[in-house]
Amino acid sequence: MTVQTIAVRPRGGKAEKAPIDARKVLAGAPVTGTRNDFTNAKGKFHCGVWTSSKGKWTVKYGEDEFIVLLAGKVKLTPDGGKAKTYKAGDAFVIPKGFTGTWETLEPIRKYYAIAQ
Repeated sequence: MTVQTIAVRPRGGKAEKAPIDARKVLAGAPVTGTRNDFTNAKGKFHCGVWTSSKGKWTVKYGEDEFIVLLAGKVKLTPDGGKAKTYKAGDAFVIPKGFTGTWETLEPIRKYYAIAQ
C-alpha cells in the first residue's frame, strides 16, 4: 500500500463557518471557519486551517493543540493565570486541560494540529 502526503494550504478549499456557542461568548459575535484537511484512521489526530472573527469566549481543552498563526492576533488567558498574546508568525501549544478565555483581537487564520 502506498501512503501519500497531504498538503495543508492557508487559503485552499472550503471552510465550514459557524458562530461560537452564545453561552460561551463574553464579547462580540465571533464566527469561526474550519477546514479540516486530515483526520487519521483512528480519528485521534486532525489538522487544517481555522479562522475567527473578533470576539472573546470561554474555552476548555479536551485535547492538545499545536497552532501556527498565519494572520491576526489572539489573547489566551488561563483561569487564575496571566494572559499571553500571540500574533501572526507565532507558534504555540494549548495543552489538554487548559481552561480560560480565547480572545481574537484581530481576525485570525491559523494552522492547527490536534491530538486527542
